Amino acid sequence: RVPGKIVKNLSKSNKEIAPTSYRRIWGSLFGKYLLLTNTISSGILMGLGDVMSQEIEYRTKLIEKRYEWKRVGQMFLVGCLGGPFHHVFYKWMDNILPKADVVTSAKKIFLDQTIFSPFCIITFFYSAGLLEDKPLKDCNKELREKFFTVYFADWLIWPAAQFLNFYFLPPQYRVLYINVLTMFYNVFLCYVKHTETTFFKFMEKREE
Repeated sequence: RVPGKIVKNLSKSNKEIAPTSYRRIWGSLFGKYLLLTNTISSGILMGLGDVMSQEIEYRTKLIEKRYEWKRVGQMFLVGCLGGPFHHVFYKWMDNILPKADVVTSAKKIFLDQTIFSPFCIITFFYSAGLLEDKPLKDCNKELREKFFTVYFADWLIWPAAQFLNFYFLPPQYRVLYINVLTMFYNVFLCYVKHTETTFFKFMEKREE
C-alpha cells in the first residue's frame, strides 16, 4: 500500500502541474503559434457558421438535404484562407495605432470598414466560388449582385463589435474574438452566398 501522505503529495503535485500546463499551452497558442491559431480557428468557426446556415436553410425548406459536408469543408478552407489576412491586418493596425483610446479605436474601425471589410467580402465570394468550381464570370456576377447586401450588413454590425475589440481586448485575442462573432455572422454570410437573397430583393418584398 502507498502511504496516505505520498498519495496526498502526488495529488497536490498533479493539481499544481495541470494549471501550469494549460497556461503554457494557452501561452503558446496565443504567442508563438498565434498565426496558426488564428488560421485554424477562422476555418473551424467559418465551417460551424455554415453548418448553422444549412440547418436554417433545411428548416425553411430551401434545401432538401440537411447537411452537405463538402460545402462545410469548402467554407472551412475559405475561413483558413481568411485567417492569415486577419492576423496580418490587425497586427499592422496595432503597430501604426498602438493606443487603446476612443479616438484610436475610431480610426481602426474606419480602416477596418473602408479597407479590410470590402477586401474580405471580395475574397470570400471569389474563394468560395472557385472552390465550388464556378467559372470566374459567375463569381463576378455573384459579387456584383451580393456585395452591397453584405457590406450594408457589415456597417450595421461590425463598428460596435470592433469598438469593444480595439478598446478593451489585448492584441493577441483580436482575431479569436472576431472569429467567435464571425461564426454567427457567417450564418448570414453563408445564407446569402448559397441563396438568391440580396438587399435589393429584400427591399422590393417590403415595398410589396
